[in-house]
Amino acid sequence: MSEERALHAVVASGLPYAVTRHGRVGSLAEAAAVRGVEPRDIVKTLVVRRAEGDYLFVLVPGDREIAWPKLRELLGVSRLSMPEAAVAQEATGYERGTITPFGSTTAWPVVADASLTGDPQRRISVGAGAHGVAVTVGAEAALAFWDAQVADVTEPLGTP
Repeated sequence: MSEERALHAVVASGLPYAVTRHGRVGSLAEAAAVRGVEPRDIVKTLVVRRAEGDYLFVLVPGDREIAWPKLRELLGVSRLSMPEAAVAQEATGYERGTITPFGSTTAWPVVADASLTGDPQRRISVGAGAHGVAVTVGAEAALAFWDAQVADVTEPLGTP
């Protein structure tokens, strides 16, 4: 089961964590409220394809979206894409909407938006392998655990 794999990986990481289980939510604000965090602290783990069979995780705060030109420049590539849901699941072992670097079937590189850093007390909520299940961890500690490359790769939602 995907949730068990993710939670086992969280425990094995040694990071302090809290698990939240909730039903389906209809908005970012609702998800933040049931998880006890701010909307910006809900972190989406997006799978990005660099080339055939070459993926990475991009960690995006809930109130932001990938700035594709910035991400392409950071990675030194001219083309990136989001794989179809089935391909993302094959690459990670997780269904879209539940993806997390914790326990992924392949330990893809992690790129984290720079806005996730700078506050040693900040806690973020990430997917935990099943719909309605999340893990809240210290942002800086999790990024260090994942050996994340931190860079400015997002922009506020709806930026033209």
